Amino acid sequence: MAMPPAEKVIMVDANPSKNGHGDKLDDLPVADETSHQIGVDPWYQVAFVLTTGVNSAYVLGYSGSLMVPLGWVGGTVGLLLAAAVSMYANTLLGRLHLLGGKRHIRYRDLAGHIYGPNMYKITWAMQYVNLFMINTGFIIIAGQALKALYLLVSADGAMKLPYCIAVSGFVCALFAFGIPYLSALRIWLGFSTIFSLTYIFAACVLSLKDGFRTPPRDYSIQGDPSSRVFTTIGAAASLVFAYNTGMLPEIQATVQAPVVKNIEKALWFQFTAGSVPLYAIIVIGYWAYGNQTTTYLLNNVTGPVWIKAVANLAAFLQTVIALHIFASPMYEYLDTRFGSKVGGPFAMHNVIFRVGVRGGYLAVNTLMAAALPFLGDFMSLTGALSTFPLTFVLANHMYLVANRQRLSSLQKSWHWLNIVFFTVLSITAAIAALRLIARDSKTYHIFADV
Repeated sequence: MAMPPAEKVIMVDANPSKNGHGDKLDDLPVADETSHQIGVDPWYQVAFVLTTGVNSAYVLGYSGSLMVPLGWVGGTVGLLLAAAVSMYANTLLGRLHLLGGKRHIRYRDLAGHIYGPNMYKITWAMQYVNLFMINTGFIIIAGQALKALYLLVSADGAMKLPYCIAVSGFVCALFAFGIPYLSALRIWLGFSTIFSLTYIFAACVLSLKDGFRTPPRDYSIQGDPSSRVFTTIGAAASLVFAYNTGMLPEIQATVQAPVVKNIEKALWFQFTAGSVPLYAIIVIGYWAYGNQTTTYLLNNVTGPVWIKAVANLAAFLQTVIALHIFASPMYEYLDTRFGSKVGGPFAMHNVIFRVGVRGGYLAVNTLMAAALPFLGDFMSLTGALSTFPLTFVLANHMYLVANRQRLSSLQKSWHWLNIVFFTVLSITAAIAALRLIARDSKTYHIFADV
């Protein structure tokens, strides 16, 4: 597909006075048909979708996977820098939504429009890997939360982690059957926020209590110099993973007009108020336990059993909702490509289709999660293989290509600097993550009860 002439590129909403349902730019046709709802959600609903991803149960692992290998200075500076560059890159991507006379509701549609059909396929493959591994990680977290909950009420050890992961995958599938598309989450986003605040608040309070009662902690970075290099690079990939979804065009597709301004409002909410709980639990968790912080913070905390039980249950339930967000691009593809165009989403034949197709997809996720439950390694590899390229490399290069006649030499140099830097970082982070997986594969056997 050829790139349209530069003077015809539509980058942002051109006429603010017409923003709304009558805005001609926002009423442009989509680049390809879809069976899911487009352009129906207010900006604040989209903001809660983004915030749900940021404050998912993954935050329970960041104190251990980010701060422990980076320390106070590296971890704190890294969090702030990652937030700044992520906000910048996502804003660039959001401004490309209306391009060449069409709304690009999928990342691969946008890449295909700019680069051609080969890049369409490559982008789809990278995004699939990104979302598949994120979903696998969610099922691991849900299994960990379920196992921790079980151990609070029974000490017989009968429920191993692989069993808990299998149950988690089944519950995630049940939820997926009943929520046909991303916009249908609505009230569930409210429940997700409540669940997130519950386990974050509980973890912070219990960590503070432990921190004040225990002797001084050790905050030194462990390991020999060579291993510290690899763990630092892996942690850098996890930093990027913490803020980004790898599916911003798909999320932006659901927002009401004006689509560019509204996605920017949602992004500002995500990176300001929406990130406060994330920072709180990361800093407090590491302060309380130092380099002994685990990759599931609720395994560190001590306190009343009922509080820990509620926190773990909230983490489990929130994970079920958050997974659905990151699985929605795959669901949209399957529904559009293979689903029936007849009847509503709750017609019997459409429900049966979701049971078979989504159930099969999540079964594969669950099998991989049970076989290789190394959560920190998943975050690092996902950030390296797909989050870096999708969020930073492609976003900067697509913006550069789409606006090549509008940018000054200094602006072009800035974008090329970002492209080269994040490409190198992506390659080195992938090597570091594979090294971690190889190391853990020697430590833990397949279907390990970690």
